[in-house]
Amino acid sequence: MTRTRWIWLVLIGLYAAFFGWYTSFKGPLTQEEIEHYIAQVESREPTPPPERVAMLRKFMEEDTGDDFVMVNVIDMYETPLQIEGVEPGETSDEVLAKYMEYMYPALLARACHPVFYGQAANSAMDLMNAEGMEEWTTGAGMRYRSRRDMLEIATNPAFAGSHEFKVAAMRKTIAFPIDPWIQLGDPRVVLALLLGLIGNGLSWREALRQSTSP
Repeated sequence: MTRTRWIWLVLIGLYAAFFGWYTSFKGPLTQEEIEHYIAQVESREPTPPPERVAMLRKFMEEDTGDDFVMVNVIDMYETPLQIEGVEPGETSDEVLAKYMEYMYPALLARACHPVFYGQAANSAMDLMNAEGMEEWTTGAGMRYRSRRDMLEIATNPAFAGSHEFKVAAMRKTIAFPIDPWIQLGDPRVVLALLLGLIGNGLSWREALRQSTSP
């Protein structure tokens, strides 16, 4: 096999590995999976209200099997609530980081990551029937590979213990999913273009080397 073919074989292998990690192939949640996650949620203390369980069931029953983005708007406390585990002098950002200690590795393992994040530049500039929603500190969008991945993270017992840090750090928050969604820079497309560029460059160099060799 020529060096050029080896180059393309390695690049294609790298892309296939990334594509397989980044993409969900399992399809929509099955009824058995839905009942499993509902049972896990209902077994928690305190038991969530029926309307919240019904909302979660609807979210699962309407699963597309594809990735989605959870849009979050957050208003942080100037000083976090002083609950167990919060040290005197800690900021709300530092307390929220404790909440995310479990989340970050769990998200990364499932190809879930932020697609945008930033600090509020002003109070809300357009409100309709949303009294008390004028002030926010942060906005973010989290891409999840699938609803199954989000539920696996959220129902993990390791997640439950850190949830109080979120409550201590955030004054209020709104989170809702969007699916389908559009982005101009899907990493699968960007990586394909990048590896294609690298492959063509190396192939050109290899062809040049062979044409100048005695």
